Amino acid sequence: MIKQREIEVIIQNTDQRHKFPLGTSLDEIIAELKIKLKYPIIGAMVNNKLKELDYAIFKPKTIKFIDLTHPDGMRMYVRSLSFILIRAAKNLFPNRRLTIEHSVSNGYYCEFEGDNKELSIEDIIALQKEMRLIIDSNFPFVREEILTEEAIALFEKHGSQNKADLFKTRKLLYTSVYILDGVPDYFYGYLAPSTAYINIFDLYKYYNGMLLRVPTISNPDQVAPIVIQDKMFEIFQEHKRWNEIIKVDTVGQLNQATENGTISDLIMVSEALQEKKMAAIADLINDRNPMPRIILISGPTSSGKTTSAKRLEVQLKVLGIFPQTISLDNYFVNRIDTPKDKNGEYDFENIKALDIALFNKQLLQLLKGEEVEVPRFNFGTGERFYAGDFLHLDSKSVLVIEGIHALNPLLTNKIPSNAKFKVYVSALTALCMDEHNRIPTTDNRLIRRIVRDHQYRGYSAQETIKRWPSVRRGEEKYIFPFQEEADVMYNSALLFELGVLKQYAEPILREVSPKTPEYAEAARLLKFFTYLSSIPEKEIPPTSILREFLFGSSFRYH
Repeated sequence: MIKQREIEVIIQNTDQRHKFPLGTSLDEIIAELKIKLKYPIIGAMVNNKLKELDYAIFKPKTIKFIDLTHPDGMRMYVRSLSFILIRAAKNLFPNRRLTIEHSVSNGYYCEFEGDNKELSIEDIIALQKEMRLIIDSNFPFVREEILTEEAIALFEKHGSQNKADLFKTRKLLYTSVYILDGVPDYFYGYLAPSTAYINIFDLYKYYNGMLLRVPTISNPDQVAPIVIQDKMFEIFQEHKRWNEIIKVDTVGQLNQATENGTISDLIMVSEALQEKKMAAIADLINDRNPMPRIILISGPTSSGKTTSAKRLEVQLKVLGIFPQTISLDNYFVNRIDTPKDKNGEYDFENIKALDIALFNKQLLQLLKGEEVEVPRFNFGTGERFYAGDFLHLDSKSVLVIEGIHALNPLLTNKIPSNAKFKVYVSALTALCMDEHNRIPTTDNRLIRRIVRDHQYRGYSAQETIKRWPSVRRGEEKYIFPFQEEADVMYNSALLFELGVLKQYAEPILREVSPKTPEYAEAARLLKFFTYLSSIPEKEIPPTSILREFLFGSSFRYH
């Protein structure tokens, strides 16, 4: 009798080695070893790359099983929950097409495509009940690899032209299609094994549609609390309406514009729209009575707030208003007085790392027309010093202050409200993969940062990806709570930018070693770029937001 060949696997969760017959699946390994995590295992990192639980092992592998406390585990959960909602909507409203659009208020905004009928409370309750029935039925999410031509025909038959267009421009021989209770769909990423894995969610009426509410990585036992973000929602909706007008709101349509030669017009119109929006902000400042003298600009990392500040300065000058700038970096307290985080490290992102009292004192002096000597900060010695830098505001001057704490009321707590105008900048991606697959705003910013960190700072993609969770935690703590304080929100995302960034980001991401934990995120982003056609950089103007992350800007950055 021929002995069945066995292969060795390393289970990182237990730091143990085991041997299994060739072709053993991940779920069989879980059952035999009785592996348990705090929450149900939803997937696994195999050689630092995400796999579903039916994945079979044919070579020696390193395996780390994951649950909802892992970013990829939560992504699998949200995609699976989305499919359940789509299936429920098809059961109850077979003649209406559900769209899952963007993240807002700690949920995902959904509505019915091209439907002027507002979703009622009764509709939402019925959808929620139908979703529970699907979950209780424990339907499997079945993934099938089919010829791309067959996938195109399948989704054209089911009325999803957006998915068909995406596959036509992706140019792969085979495409993965998921089936849930007889209904096909496509998702950018893996799903859970079955509907029974999905149990925490809620639906909430929101504007004309609803919010699909989901748990968080930090608290998978309950849905995230709703945070009112009316201004952000309106920015998303405004850009959605604009995308619909120019008939480019999905990646497939963007790829078609690239291939048929109309991308040049799209670039010019997109850039013109941003310039027009910035001019409108300058008009708002000029028209306010009394005119605010302090312009505060904030936004998360890689939102383009530095270029936005410079473009606003240009538009203010057009109106005869002359901006002057103050760097918040120069108001750091001396290193010895800097607060520390829970690990005992200096917390430079804490607002208390700034000398708020001195900052407010000098702002009040400037508003009174006095001349002040502004400080400098030596990052080498960790001490503040003065070098004869004097500042004075005349009747046609405004002060532009840009930084992560700019909208925090503590920063300017002594300044009258009517003296301040607050701008929040973010890259709110309005482009979607298709009607069921959104492009996360955080992905847009991460890609920008990977390119910029490599271009200007010499950082590898691995280093940037490794720091990203810490950056995101800082944003959640110091930036996002104050975004609705803004007088105006400015969307710096450009419809075409991911196609331009692709040619820069791909070679950087390919350098990430498969031996590192960051490889999974690099692989995920590389897969994302396979959906996008490359767009040449040559037509990007020198004042574009994109130039903050590429070379060739006519603005000077410090």
